[in-house]
Amino acid sequence: MAQITGGELLVRTLARAGVETVFGLHGAHLETIFQACAARRIPIVDTRHEVAAGHAAEGYARAARRLGVALVTAGPGFTNCITSLANAYLDRTPVLYISGSAALRDAETNTLQAGIDQVAIARPIAKWAHAITVPAQIPRLVAHAVRVATSAPTGPVLLDMPMDVLTATVEEDSVHIPETIGVDTRPAPSADRIEEALRLLAEGQRPIILAGAGAWQADCAAELRAFAELTGIPVFSDFQAHGLLPSDHPLYGGTFHKLADLGAPGSRPDVALALGVRFGLFTLGSSDRLVPAAAKVIHVEVDPKEIGKLRDVSVAIPADSRETLRALLAKARTQRWPDRAAWHKSVADARTARRARLSEALQRSAPPIHPYQAVSAIVDAIPDNTIVVGDGAEAYHWMNEVIRQKHPGSYITHGFLGAVGFGLGLAIGAQTAHPKRPVLCLAGDGAIGFTIAEFDTLARHRLPVVVVVMNNRSWAASQHFQEMIGNPVTGTRLSDARYDEVARGLGCEGRRIVDAKELAPAVRQAFASGKPTCLNVEIDVAPMPPELALLASRHS
Repeated sequence: MAQITGGELLVRTLARAGVETVFGLHGAHLETIFQACAARRIPIVDTRHEVAAGHAAEGYARAARRLGVALVTAGPGFTNCITSLANAYLDRTPVLYISGSAALRDAETNTLQAGIDQVAIARPIAKWAHAITVPAQIPRLVAHAVRVATSAPTGPVLLDMPMDVLTATVEEDSVHIPETIGVDTRPAPSADRIEEALRLLAEGQRPIILAGAGAWQADCAAELRAFAELTGIPVFSDFQAHGLLPSDHPLYGGTFHKLADLGAPGSRPDVALALGVRFGLFTLGSSDRLVPAAAKVIHVEVDPKEIGKLRDVSVAIPADSRETLRALLAKARTQRWPDRAAWHKSVADARTARRARLSEALQRSAPPIHPYQAVSAIVDAIPDNTIVVGDGAEAYHWMNEVIRQKHPGSYITHGFLGAVGFGLGLAIGAQTAHPKRPVLCLAGDGAIGFTIAEFDTLARHRLPVVVVVMNNRSWAASQHFQEMIGNPVTGTRLSDARYDEVARGLGCEGRRIVDAKELAPAVRQAFASGKPTCLNVEIDVAPMPPELALLASRHS
């Protein structure tokens, strides 16, 4: 009978689960996995650092709404990807991390890349973590890991694979790879909760819909649009949910933070339907700055632990967002809905007034470029179907002011961990998931330095990502924090580094931009070239993004 390795068993099970691409960095512990992937023509996008491999798997999962897979070797390979694991955990990203480890026979022998309990380290920041110690059990446990990662609420899992388990051979006919691996978990709402939710929405004078990452994961774009148009309720969004209702739709209100502009008496929301939203950082916690404390909240969340966690809710619906919208639509079509033209005008006027407050920046002609000028030029230049990755404590806040999306899952940026430096990794994953779509990575000059060697990965794998570095020669968020509290600016300055030249040295195109008029044409040219490109844009450090100022004011 034919003998196959543990690595081959692993890859066969991943293939049965529908995995088409993995991300990783080679180490001897993983050799049988790499060889099995090559034999089965499953490409491995190999990065220059394990954290980038992890972030690429995150970007793939977030852009494609499917499982991402990252391979990291033992010891430092594993520890290098901990930031990605923690990021995926807090943002519920379904990633399978496979870590090599020292052979079981080498336990407590002071051998290479051993001596730490990788599973124990991973458990607090993973949905599930486990070491596979019996080769014949690989298919069963890999299938279980995939189900755990992709079942709601989704999240990362870690499988630790000792080297002698991966190199061990078993008789091919003696092991079974499960036929059914994925499980579609879409809990439906109860009828009485639907009735109560519709009653509140119909009675509200100024209702809103908040679409969070959970709404994107539920794949509810058609249902959300139909429900918003039927009821006339404006929609605000966050994370990958941008684009569930296209940005040019008259009922689209903007990102969550734009709710702060509805501050006049009689202009604040009184009912909120929260779809897949986790209240906290991006809703200013339990603060009433965005959703008033007096507003009635209908909270739809697949994880019951999130409901009522930070604020009282009037209707709790522990269910899938798409299933809930379908139930709401079915009942809503049987009743009449009030004319909300005045409420729509208030929301539209607030957006217009916000743009007017920032419009002065667009008139600047002398360098350095105002950051609002830069992001406005970028958004005007990118194709409609571009996937935008935002990386940097201030860079992505500027992008939030102007982001326009017609397709959901097209804006991937910071989550609850607040990690910077993941942009190139996320962009690698997003471009791999959607090879025919344009991908733009906007990064601060501080953030780009974390994984700058990944320009080599873009070049080697011919991934035509356009990277725009917002270069203000500073860790700007930290510098602004020091200035706000009256401390001397120290330890937050950066040099005028030539990131474009670094990119060229690693095989990509590169260009320095100092004139705002050059930026939009440069972005168009970069996409037209079909080559990975770095645009190093010299911007002014002085302005603070309005969103960041709002977050800072919460603590003032």
